[in-house]
Amino acid sequence: MTEDEKPDAKPDAKSDHKPELEKDARAEAGPSADTASPDEAQDATSESSEPAQEEVAEPSLEDRLAETNDQLLRALAELENTRRRADRDRAEALKYGAASFARDMLGVADNLQRALGAVAELDQETLPDAAKSLLEGVAATERDLIASLGRHKVQPLSPMGEKFDPNQHEAMFEAPGTGQPAGTIIEVIETGYVMDERLLRPAKVGIAKDD
Repeated sequence: MTEDEKPDAKPDAKSDHKPELEKDARAEAGPSADTASPDEAQDATSESSEPAQEEVAEPSLEDRLAETNDQLLRALAELENTRRRADRDRAEALKYGAASFARDMLGVADNLQRALGAVAELDQETLPDAAKSLLEGVAATERDLIASLGRHKVQPLSPMGEKFDPNQHEAMFEAPGTGQPAGTIIEVIETGYVMDERLLRPAKVGIAKDD
């Protein structure tokens, strides 16, 4: 038999089946952790990067009751303060409601006093009877007006000889050499008035000054 007629060498069965065995082994093993899908890897990364959320505890029943009670007490206190302010305002209105009207009447009293002061230096005996009657009527009107103001707790201030008080008096001039201590009222130019301890108008006065 010649060399050309020799039978071909048999292929190595072991080498022919090796790739197929490796392929079957990989198929049976399935996907490993190292070859995880991109979506799974992204989910794992996002879960590990998210901060843990703190749980907020709901207030207990006792806390809610305490808060409601505090709000109720505050509302009651505000209501009481409002009631007291209303009572005070009503008392002020009853006490000083006529203050504006009384202040307007002070000008009438001033004019009556000026009229009586103008005729005070005249000789009353030489006046005719009509003039005497007129003066008597003016004096009676002045007394009635002062009495009406007094019924509404309006009182005149005539601080002659008293110590000057800037809360009730208005100094119009200072006179030295009066023989009076400094600050003593030596003349009342215009009568002042108070209404139940509230000053309606200060008295205009002249005071003594140090020599």
